[in-house]
Amino acid sequence: MKHSFISIMVLLSAIILNSCENGTNDKQETKSSTKFTGAKGEVKLITLDPGHFHAALVQKNMYDQINSEVFVYAPKGNDVDEHVKRVLDYNARMEKPTTWFEKVYRGSDYLEKMVSEKKGNVVVVSGNNRFKADYIKKSVEAGFNVLADKPMVITPEQFPLLEEAFRKAQENRVLLYDIMTERFSITTILQRELAMIPEIFGKLEPGTADQPAIEMISVHYFYKNVSGNVLVRPGWFFDVKQQGEGIVDVTTHLVDLVQWECFPDQALQKSDVQILSAKHWPTVFSKEKFKEVTHLEQFPSYLAPAIKDENLNVFANGEIVYKLKGAVAKVSAIWNYKANEGAGDTHYSIMRGSLSTLEIRQGTDEKYDPTLYIIADKAADLVKFSTNLDRIIKGLPQAGLTIENVNKNTWKVVVPVELKVGHEAHFAQVTAKYLEYLKIGKLPEWEVPNMITKYYTTTSALKVAKETK
Repeated sequence: MKHSFISIMVLLSAIILNSCENGTNDKQETKSSTKFTGAKGEVKLITLDPGHFHAALVQKNMYDQINSEVFVYAPKGNDVDEHVKRVLDYNARMEKPTTWFEKVYRGSDYLEKMVSEKKGNVVVVSGNNRFKADYIKKSVEAGFNVLADKPMVITPEQFPLLEEAFRKAQENRVLLYDIMTERFSITTILQRELAMIPEIFGKLEPGTADQPAIEMISVHYFYKNVSGNVLVRPGWFFDVKQQGEGIVDVTTHLVDLVQWECFPDQALQKSDVQILSAKHWPTVFSKEKFKEVTHLEQFPSYLAPAIKDENLNVFANGEIVYKLKGAVAKVSAIWNYKANEGAGDTHYSIMRGSLSTLEIRQGTDEKYDPTLYIIADKAADLVKFSTNLDRIIKGLPQAGLTIENVNKNTWKVVVPVELKVGHEAHFAQVTAKYLEYLKIGKLPEWEVPNMITKYYTTTSALKVAKETK
């Protein structure tokens, strides 16, 4: 019976998709509303030109506040087809199937059509980053709220567009917000919370370029599984003019975490940032590896400038060393081809305080499971420190946390499995948080200035990296 129901839902979805191939049947305009009450189905999603799998991950779960009817506007092509397939797969799965009804408009005038029809009130933007800043600006100008995948901008030249978009969002009283999933990792949450407890962490060290106050390294892989399937990446994902370099892409998460953990709930400004150094370097692809992850037989012509000795050079890797309000931070993004068996994307983070160091490791010793270590200063009273740490860990709002002594001055936090929800589940958590903000009618006071500061940091670093010989 359950399988039959799922089959019917998929069939209905397919009928709706086909009926909207060249235009929407429903002629009634739905005006965007910036007044939300939390009522069931009041949030009406529009997905604009989806080209990244993150667009579908927003819909991996259902939400009471979000209407099950979703409008998609995109040019004809494989990007939108793959997005629709992912959503239909969520509808068809056996465990907790979704019930989305996708109404898809495919046409060259997709952006104008979205603005004129105004079928929804929240636009999800996750795709080709070359167009994202323009999509965001035009959406907020038209009175849409926007939930955008990172990065919002990928060049210094685009940055003023983003600043203008935030000004227009405030003027139109709509919420522009980016999807920062890494804030919802339990080890990151605990690192942040412990850094705010003086009797454990002390004060954040100012740091140096050789030993930063905070350092983060994010390692990603081009070949990966998403929702149980091997991900097919579009060819443009390998073009830095369309996807952006790694120094402005994945580092967005890291710069965000530096701000969020070192200066919690504080509004930061561009003047708080000083780039000390930045560099970038390529990941090299053979034609065979490129085919394996894109299913394309040849390198597209737009990749010709990046081909050297018959291999594709993608500047997916980057490092930024900078000062934020006087504290030295270092963030690095690394893209490799394929992870070792049992491994996946990894996150390393270290915060140095006057009383202890908080370090997240995710290596072979941790079986690739993110693990938080607390390393007390060698001059500390270790008996007192251990007693305080045990009491504080047990008093945190996350239930079931314990500590395990690793050596005389190092402990690791043991986290219950139910608190380890995984990267894909973080998209539901970000979306739920955004829905809360819509109901309240505003973002926290520090969010907008910090988003502006974050993208100022990444785009300024790109400029420095390109100028550095």
